[in-house]
Amino acid sequence: MKIKLQPFSKLIILLYAVTAFFWLLFVLKTGYTATLKGPNFSYLLKPFLVGMTFLPLVGGFIGLRNAFRWGGVKSIVGRSSFALSLGLVAWAGGMFIWNYYLFFTTVSVPYPSLADAIFVLSWPLWTYGIWKLSEAMGVRFALRNMNKNFFILPVVVILLSAYLLVYVARGGITYDNPLKLFFDLFYPLGDIVILTVTASVYFLSRNYLGGVYKTPILMLLFGFVMNYFSDFLFSYTTTNGTYFNGHLVDFLFTTAMFVLSVGLSMLNPMILDSNTVQTKKT
Repeated sequence: MKIKLQPFSKLIILLYAVTAFFWLLFVLKTGYTATLKGPNFSYLLKPFLVGMTFLPLVGGFIGLRNAFRWGGVKSIVGRSSFALSLGLVAWAGGMFIWNYYLFFTTVSVPYPSLADAIFVLSWPLWTYGIWKLSEAMGVRFALRNMNKNFFILPVVVILLSAYLLVYVARGGITYDNPLKLFFDLFYPLGDIVILTVTASVYFLSRNYLGGVYKTPILMLLFGFVMNYFSDFLFSYTTTNGTYFNGHLVDFLFTTAMFVLSVGLSMLNPMILDSNTVQTKKT
């Protein structure tokens, strides 16, 4: 069953296309250099960073609108949409603080900063949202009928992710600053939990996925996988000193937020109603 794109989904696609255009312009004009200041920074990177910020914000507000249409917190899908949407809004909030440092100060973005305190709010919200979405997809029923060997999957994901995110990407954990230690532990832990839940939900529910909401659910799951690898690359490049604003990882983050935003915009109960009407007409 095909889904006709709603106007809000088209708005997100247009916003992503404009943002991607400015990033491509930056790559072509600068040869992908890390040292941009003054007029060049304003002209080439500010539109991209603004689009990178507003994309998840718009997707989050559209998702909140759909959550109310699902009945708000009274329904499982409504609670899932609320949490996933608020996660996008929180991520956009972190980007607002990040851009404040870049646009209005002359200092590098500190770590940790208020931006990190807002970014990390996304992790528990997204985890809760995915789990509630899994309930609506019948994962509990699948768990009762699942072979015990399935539980090897989350164990492998956890161990592999811990190695990649802590030792490969961050070069281990340092204990000199308690606040920095908290974020050094929380960021990879959040990524591990989200990837573990996402992988588990997919493999448990893949036989149940179908109908009008198959595409948006798959987009949401894929968006979280993209965000996981974007986080890994961001941590790796900041650790070895090769990250700069406008790096490929920023475009990957933007794409991940785009996929999540479109998925949430398509998780709309009105789509089900419109498809039912079309079926009756035919």
